[in-house]
Amino acid sequence: MTAAWRVREYESLTSTSDLCATLAQAGEPERLAVLAARQTAGRGSRGRSWETLPGNLAVSVLLRPYSPSVTAGQWALLAAVALAEALEASGAPPIRLKWPNDVMLNGSKLGGILLESGIDAGRLAWLAIGFGANLAAAPDLQGVTLLPRPIPPRAVALTLLDRIDHWVRAVILSSRGLTEAVPADFAPVRRAWLERGPAMGTQLRLNLGGEQVAGAFAGLSDAGALLLRSERGVRAFSTGDVLQGA
Repeated sequence: MTAAWRVREYESLTSTSDLCATLAQAGEPERLAVLAARQTAGRGSRGRSWETLPGNLAVSVLLRPYSPSVTAGQWALLAAVALAEALEASGAPPIRLKWPNDVMLNGSKLGGILLESGIDAGRLAWLAIGFGANLAAAPDLQGVTLLPRPIPPRAVALTLLDRIDHWVRAVILSSRGLTEAVPADFAPVRRAWLERGPAMGTQLRLNLGGEQVAGAFAGLSDAGALLLRSERGVRAFSTGDVLQGA
């Protein structure tokens, strides 16, 4: 990860992540960042729309880690930690994290992350990680917030790239390299995420679509799955929406 980031800036795009994914499939090298002042068809997790209002952050990055596909959840944790740190370094108040991909301010959603990937022989041939944050404005939705003082999105984006580099180096150093023989070690990333996540034992409800599961937060698995403790023991969940409180 020594080459410089290539930052492409646009006044308007349908989706920064869509462009990243299209370029990835066409063979674009990693360390590309796509920054847009406006998105007309931005997306959040599970196909939800994400509106990019003027002055807000909309940036996606292209990585080619070639780590096993089961590490995708860990890369999502890395992205969340990097965004939280970039926001705080740019002047935001303390940021908390909600599994799997939300950044929170005072209990409300400030932004989120969208991770898309291409798989080759069971490994991540490419990752397009999209970041959105309400730096200057927020849609009129319950549970959504914005920063108390606006921060220029370009400044946040450039700091974000530095924090991504920091955490990718941490993973590489911990694992002695992202190679087939030596699995990537995301333990430093998990520790950093847990410092911003819910306190151990916090009662949570997880919406799985057709059902809800309640339990006490018991940490994260090695793969980045949510661990909940109930009378049935500790269960790991790789998908779902966390609802605070049981």
